Amino acid sequence: MRKVLLYITILTTGLLFLGRLFYLQVIDTSLAIRSQDNAIKVIYDYPQRGYIYDRNGELMVSNQPSYDVMVIPRNLKPFDTTEFCNILNLSREDLEKKLDKARIYSPMLPSVVIPQLTKSEYAILQEKMRKYEGFYIQKRSLRDYQVDHSANVLGYIAEVNQSIVNKNPYYISGDLIGRAGIESQYEELLRGVKGVKYIQKDRFNRDIGPYKEGIYDTLPEKGKDISLTVDATLQAYGRDLMKNKRGGIVAIEPETGEILTLITAPTYDPSKLVGRKRSKNFTELYYDTIARPLYDRGLLAEYPPGSPFKTLNALIGLQEGVVDTDDRFACNHGYAYGRGRKLGCHAHRSPLDMIPGIAQSCNAYFANVYRRIIEKYPTPQEGMNVWNDHLESFGLGDYLGSDLSTGRPGKIPDADYYNMIYDYPTYKWYASATLSNAIGQGEVLMTPIQLANMAAIIGNKGWFYTPHILKEVDGKPIKEEKFTKKNYTTIEARHFDPVIEGMHEVYKSGTAASLKVPGIEIAGKTGTAENFTKINGKRVQLTDHSIFVAFAPVDNPKIAIAVFVENGYWGSRYAGRIASLMIEKYLKGTITRTDMESWILSHSLEDEYAKPLSGEPFTINK
Repeated sequence: MRKVLLYITILTTGLLFLGRLFYLQVIDTSLAIRSQDNAIKVIYDYPQRGYIYDRNGELMVSNQPSYDVMVIPRNLKPFDTTEFCNILNLSREDLEKKLDKARIYSPMLPSVVIPQLTKSEYAILQEKMRKYEGFYIQKRSLRDYQVDHSANVLGYIAEVNQSIVNKNPYYISGDLIGRAGIESQYEELLRGVKGVKYIQKDRFNRDIGPYKEGIYDTLPEKGKDISLTVDATLQAYGRDLMKNKRGGIVAIEPETGEILTLITAPTYDPSKLVGRKRSKNFTELYYDTIARPLYDRGLLAEYPPGSPFKTLNALIGLQEGVVDTDDRFACNHGYAYGRGRKLGCHAHRSPLDMIPGIAQSCNAYFANVYRRIIEKYPTPQEGMNVWNDHLESFGLGDYLGSDLSTGRPGKIPDADYYNMIYDYPTYKWYASATLSNAIGQGEVLMTPIQLANMAAIIGNKGWFYTPHILKEVDGKPIKEEKFTKKNYTTIEARHFDPVIEGMHEVYKSGTAASLKVPGIEIAGKTGTAENFTKINGKRVQLTDHSIFVAFAPVDNPKIAIAVFVENGYWGSRYAGRIASLMIEKYLKGTITRTDMESWILSHSLEDEYAKPLSGEPFTINK
């Protein structure tokens, strides 16, 4: 019996080995390719990257041919390095460094030696490539920007690093990948699929034709074309208005959540990050730590929102039932509270109810409303958390979750935050300790895109779509639920009417009365935010920021906008003018307020931005 069992075991083991051998040699042909690596050359055929269009079909980004000099270190033969370096305008030392780097990466896999040859360099080298065994030219496509603006929106492509190669098997050394903006966020749509060709080599390492008659070869698949929600004409116009200024402009279509414009200033021409000078130009932009052109202020800069935030406190006050539109509060150039402290305010008639309170941007009015909200509840902690919950329903205090590749959450404080600040319960705190929140100062921070979305919500009377920048893929509208589902705030729709009327009155008789645009009814809100920095270790107050939010037309708005201009004095001086011009440009296509346009285009804030270095005094509420 033991002999039979032994024979069965030997027979079974033999059959298993034979079966596995048959599978490896006959069925799993992919391993056949690997086993013949030494006799097969793999050539990738790179696809055209998808084009990028604006909302109106204007082409913003296309492609141009590019040629990379590649090397397979194992295949290198002695060559005339002097001639090779002269053709490519390369030093011998740089060539040796690049070849050493290629050997370290892999002696058998291709590496880039010289990226992005010019057409003339390619023409010269192509004729002599037979002399440089181990080198070959890989054709790729680079971006060809049809616009000289929107660099922060579009992003750029760059060569993959080793970390990306290790994480994603799609990429190999020398491949290009989207590294910012739309190029990064929608890389998988835009990049397409590489084609592959397997070339059989003989024992002398010469190409003798397609491997197995090309049955494993694949054709490249072009990347998908995409259309953005932005208006390229509006982008260019906003860029011009923000010249010699710093800040951001964000405009949204309220009824869809589509981002109409996303502008950061200062900016740069996107073509700077294309070609062999890309690395040098990127280094210059990256190390410009003063102007910070790579920093997208529309999405990343967290600022005190200033007076536009008062509209939210008005809505919360109405929802909580602590104020109605007829309640009037006195203002004696401000609001006095605790131990002789005073929240100052500019001169205007007094007392005021809600609508003129918004129109005249009365600090005392909103200080009273804010205290009533917080003090409605038994403890300030409870009141603060109710206030916080209402604001979070507007998408504040958290990243909005748009399809953009970057963003910041801003800040809306809650009870836990103040308990920590004031070491509660050792020390108690009250509504008056947080009074700056009433006017959008204090601990409250918002990004320009959050301010624009806030304006869209008010125009919609309480709901919004998550802001997004992708409109169509290969001509088909996006259907992602995240961007097609309405989000509702905690404020009932009926409470928005008086706030909208107050914002409309801002243009009719309030702080933006000089900014009217003929034929367009606009609802807006000016804002001025205090601006501090540290100079030589001391906290110094700089010239105030200029802020403005608006939507138009008042009924059934087509655009909601936020403009933030750093060191721009007060709301109507810079931000208000820019917002009004942007609204008219979008809705009419032409500008009638050429007086405002000429003023903005001819005024610069560069002197303001130089003051921390020059030592000149700053202007406070000039």
